[in-house]
Amino acid sequence: MEIISEWGTVFIVLAILFGLYMTWGIGANDVANAMGTSVGSGAITVKQAIFIAAIFEFAGAFIAGGSVTKTIRKGIIDPAPLVGNPEYLIYGMLAALLAAAIWLMVASARGWPVSTTHSIVGAIVGFAMAGIGMEAVNWGKIGQIVASWVVSPLLGGLIALLLMLSIRKLILNAENPFEKAKQWGPVYVFLVGFIVALVTLFKGLKHLHLELSTTQSFIAAFVFGLIVAFIGKILIERVETDDQSDKNFHFASVEKVFTPMMIFTACAMAFAHGSNDVANGIGPLAAVVSIVQHGGEVTQKAELPLWILILGGGGIVVGLATMGYRVMQTIGTKITELTPTRGYCATLAAATTVVLASKTGLPVSTTHIAVGAVMGVGLARGIGALDLRVIGNIVISWIVTLPAGGILAAIFFFILKGIFG
Repeated sequence: MEIISEWGTVFIVLAILFGLYMTWGIGANDVANAMGTSVGSGAITVKQAIFIAAIFEFAGAFIAGGSVTKTIRKGIIDPAPLVGNPEYLIYGMLAALLAAAIWLMVASARGWPVSTTHSIVGAIVGFAMAGIGMEAVNWGKIGQIVASWVVSPLLGGLIALLLMLSIRKLILNAENPFEKAKQWGPVYVFLVGFIVALVTLFKGLKHLHLELSTTQSFIAAFVFGLIVAFIGKILIERVETDDQSDKNFHFASVEKVFTPMMIFTACAMAFAHGSNDVANGIGPLAAVVSIVQHGGEVTQKAELPLWILILGGGGIVVGLATMGYRVMQTIGTKITELTPTRGYCATLAAATTVVLASKTGLPVSTTHIAVGAVMGVGLARGIGALDLRVIGNIVISWIVTLPAGGILAAIFFFILKGIFG
């Protein structure tokens, strides 16, 4: 306890610095995954992606980011053995933030789309095993998270595949694809608004003191979906046929209809990502602040101050703006060839999976979901449409992430223990 009262301010300053570094890494790597489909399909430019992410990542983190933070903070390790040594939990959370941030920086510099969730979970487990012992790790929770790494890309891929098949049946195989695209376009835009609004409301915005019943949530989401669909319809109506392009590619005009729709899905994906992945950076930070403010008491539940959410949202945006373009190239152009229709299906499927996971409080990997969704879109054209070599390299980088985060965190834990202990 004396260590915390003596060094409390230093611990909070370090937590803020490491938390900012970590959220910068999330922006450089994970947000790039989220925006890669939109950029890769040619619907938006890199600058537009940064602008969209700046608004909607921040909004997602601020409005809906409160729920998942709890799972990262208190579900992975049992803090009970640390009641007598609360400073160990502080060292561990600082070590985990720094370890995960460094690994993300290395991966982003090389253009590897790794998982920030993997990074921070691996780091927290590494510190717990080194600093407390194997029994401190909640292996049941780890098992759930590991299962979600398999389930989430499969679910993302399945939703993307079904969306792609529906577009093929309703639009591409119709006698007049362009007219059908204009007719069905607003319906697909409605889906984006409805799904994101519904799950955001379902989660309950407790930290903003706004809670609705199930019926009220459905009504509000339906209304929001209609508003988004109406705006989408106005934009879609402005699209005109491009006869010259249609000669080279039969569906060129149809793809033009889906270009404004991709803007909506990019916004949805950014919002969904901000609500889910901000926890990776601010969960450990919130734990450190809580322990210091409670004089060393390791509480199971801690209030999540709004300033921490704002800090997380800001760090994410800076990361995307400074280094996000490298990972965007990998996910947007190298797995399979994307067009606006394919990009739309992949992005909406990924956003749907992320917000569903966010609703249940399970820290899934946006990277896995996004890659799974892009693969699902590619599979609609057959296995030959996928670059299996690129997918193989991505999977290897995922496998390396967990031990890399764990080993670094264990090293940093002992260094911090040596400095302050």
